[in-house]
Amino acid sequence: MTARLRDRADAGASRPDAAGRRFAVIASRTNGDVVDRLLAGALDCLASLGAADDAIEVFRVPGAFELPFASKRAAESGRFDAVVALGAVIRGGTPHFEFLCAETARGLASVALATDVPVLFGVLTTNTREEALDRAGGKAGNKGAEAALAAAEMAVLDFGTAG
Repeated sequence: MTARLRDRADAGASRPDAAGRRFAVIASRTNGDVVDRLLAGALDCLASLGAADDAIEVFRVPGAFELPFASKRAAESGRFDAVVALGAVIRGGTPHFEFLCAETARGLASVALATDVPVLFGVLTTNTREEALDRAGGKAGNKGAEAALAAAEMAVLDFGTAG
């Protein structure tokens, strides 16, 4: 069996060109101070990659559990090349954290697989608010920007046609 490497100028590029691509950014309102930082990072990243302001639509939902539904609606609309889901779930004293994190991740993955639209997981799942803030523009970077970068990279990924 012979493997064929897709030799393209943008293949494996760390800074994909998002010009001409459309993005839905779905952000939860729960832990809003953290999510707002993720959102700012995502929007800054997409703009730096060439996405036009009018090519990015932001939708707010109540919490992380609502992210898969809203992402599915965005993906099924046919208007977006990729969806970025942003949220922050911070561990509490009950098993609610584990259920919420697992079902949100499972839901977002199923949306991507069912719709053939990349859906990127920018949901923080942390033990403390401090950890969340560290990952939302603090000392651990901005996971919202990382999710947006991955969305742009996936939006331009071209598998060609069967042949």
